[in-house]
Amino acid sequence: MKIGFIGGSGIYELKDELKNRSSINVDTPFGEPSDAFVLGTLRGMDVAFLPRHALGHRLLPSELNHRANIFAMKKLGVTHIVSLSACGSLKEELKPRDIVVVDQYFDRTKRSADHTFFGNGIAAHIAFGDPVCPELFNLLAEVAENVVSDNTLQVAVHKGGTYLNMEGPAFSTKAESNVYRRWGMDVIGMTNLAEAKLAREAGICYATLAFVTDYDCWHEEHDSVTVDMIVENLMANADTARKIAVAVCAAAHEGLEQKCFCPDALKTAVITARDKIPQETAEALAPILPWTP
Repeated sequence: MKIGFIGGSGIYELKDELKNRSSINVDTPFGEPSDAFVLGTLRGMDVAFLPRHALGHRLLPSELNHRANIFAMKKLGVTHIVSLSACGSLKEELKPRDIVVVDQYFDRTKRSADHTFFGNGIAAHIAFGDPVCPELFNLLAEVAENVVSDNTLQVAVHKGGTYLNMEGPAFSTKAESNVYRRWGMDVIGMTNLAEAKLAREAGICYATLAFVTDYDCWHEEHDSVTVDMIVENLMANADTARKIAVAVCAAAHEGLEQKCFCPDALKTAVITARDKIPQETAEALAPILPWTP
């Protein structure tokens, strides 16, 4: 078992907590991942860490190569991915610096072709009604609540919530933000939906810890969202995020198992007749296919 952490805005490393660290670049059929992976051990667990936007935050959400990022995780033997992500709040009760353990996603992007490993001769349709691994979801919620209860920050953990994935890079207009609120969305971000879809195709358990940085632009008593506001709030929670990562590994080491449906997602998802699949495509996707090409 190996846990992959994807660090969003403000979380570019796990700092001193990660032991026996090394760095590795991973080649994939889909190009280069966001950056080199940092490997190591954390509370007895093998860990792979990737800064989503690269060190120095050089990549826009629309520039992220999600397929390369998740495929590389699979090649590295990652079985569980925890996303540590910034988000905007679409509800009064989800305050800046609170943590939402996401259990649903809503797609407002235009990049569906980049959100699947398939095509080029293989058609596959994964079940995605429940997009988050239930075991990892419950573990994250429990661990986050324990970590927050032990510190002095006025932070609440919210178990469950829908993450609306917008395109970006601009933030929402007030009209958009208020429509999303009427739809019942909880938080808004620009990155996690694609990761969740690709992780499911790759048979990797995936879940999101969303750290609220702002009220988007709908809240009349708060200024419109700015980069400075986001960075200030996320950096205030960065230490908490790293503490949660440590606690997740400690808890996983004591008994996280893949008894969920995630590892078997592709067993009934590939509809293309086996003898019609191009050998080149099958070989390229070999790490994620449920059979040997």
